[in-house]
Amino acid sequence: MLNRLALFALLLLPFSACASAQDAPAKPNIIYIIADDMGYADLGSYGGTTVQTPHLDKLAKKGMRFTDAYAGCTVCAPTRSTLMTGYHMGNTYMRLNTGGCPIRDEDVTIAEVLKKEGYRTGGYGKWGLGDIGTTGVPEKQGFDDFYGYYHQIHAHYFVPDYLVRNSKKVELPGNKGFYDKHPHNRHGAFPRIDPETGQVRQYTQDLIFNEMKEFIRESAEAGEPFFCYAPWTPPHAEYKIPDDDPAWKLYEDKPWPIAAKIHAAFCTQVDRHVGETVALLEELGVADNTIVFFVSDNGASERFEGTLNSSGKLRGRKRDMHEGGLRTPMIVYWPNKIRPGTVSNLPTYSPDVMPTLAQLAGAKAQAAVPKDIDGLSIVPTLLATGEQEKHEYLYFEWARYDWRKEQLVPNGLMQGVRKGKWKAVRMRSDQPMMLYNLETDIGEQNNIADQHPEIAKEMAELLRTARTEMLPQREPDQPAGRRYR
Repeated sequence: MLNRLALFALLLLPFSACASAQDAPAKPNIIYIIADDMGYADLGSYGGTTVQTPHLDKLAKKGMRFTDAYAGCTVCAPTRSTLMTGYHMGNTYMRLNTGGCPIRDEDVTIAEVLKKEGYRTGGYGKWGLGDIGTTGVPEKQGFDDFYGYYHQIHAHYFVPDYLVRNSKKVELPGNKGFYDKHPHNRHGAFPRIDPETGQVRQYTQDLIFNEMKEFIRESAEAGEPFFCYAPWTPPHAEYKIPDDDPAWKLYEDKPWPIAAKIHAAFCTQVDRHVGETVALLEELGVADNTIVFFVSDNGASERFEGTLNSSGKLRGRKRDMHEGGLRTPMIVYWPNKIRPGTVSNLPTYSPDVMPTLAQLAGAKAQAAVPKDIDGLSIVPTLLATGEQEKHEYLYFEWARYDWRKEQLVPNGLMQGVRKGKWKAVRMRSDQPMMLYNLETDIGEQNNIADQHPEIAKEMAELLRTARTEMLPQREPDQPAGRRYR
């Protein structure tokens, strides 16, 4: 009798295992979109009144909007380093913003962590963590596919001769000679078709976005969980955009400086692409199993006072440690998982990306996360489950670099730290620290360090102890006359 029961149980085992596998929830797809230099108040959902961002504003109403989200740094590449590795700016390896300094083989990235869970990984846009031929290239850092720019100086060009896919140059023949007629850093809209040659110009944001959509489509149709990393370049300067782009048409007749008009058009273009991404997920039937993050990599490159007012009430902009340089929009959308219309004031920043995505992905990914990272998972806040662990403080720094002398600026270390309502800023290592109360002075207008000497002393100690010394890092050798390969 026992033998028969045992045999019956063994016969049922495969069917039970299959039923369990089928019942197990699918791993969520993850899309992480980063706008480049979008200001806190460039979105309508963050108080902006000038730039049209209907899709992102709708996403904020259907998902979760964070009021106290921060970039890892006030400039591009270091923020990406904190995001990819989970360490804040006092501990992450790559801290310069020169564009091609590579992260190391031993650095663990979020793409490598998600690969442990069987994720298909693709990146589309600006990498900035290692040029071609270095240890930092994305295909050596966990990405199955990366298409766009490797060196971020290359990403300053929206109509270049080529883009890069997995360290191979992809020539863009329609763009040959463009910068002979339209010099770099001379802002303006350009004709999509060259009136002299008939060449169709190949605008890179369109190319990158189309490749991203193809990755999502292929992954969804294959039934594979995917991580789509989308570090798009707009609204970063240079301010050039096709003159037939619908977003440009909204602003071309505004009585604003040309840079403000194109910045606004870039933001609206990004908004349109976010809307098309969500529509694609719905078309493919994977929207309910896909979590979409939208952030900026730092504050606005310019405040555009009197026209766009990109920093809103916040002081400063990109390249400083005030809120306008660090605090950014952050919207997270996941149908039927994140409660619509939720607003969170949880202080969070780029190092939190790795532990958050790892927890969303599963146990193998979580086990692959280095134990000493600075980031914390915000999944409890996103899904309203469990207790949210909170940071004791958020730390920021940036060591400025003298391009002409190819060396760090003496005393050029810029630092910031937020602890609760308190914010400390030191713009140079040889200058006094400033202290602000963000609850009563979000614009950081009143330095109250003298009024709160004990708090100032505590914050100064954090500025001293929260960091390790930056390890040597250098740009790779480049061809004559160029800063990228």
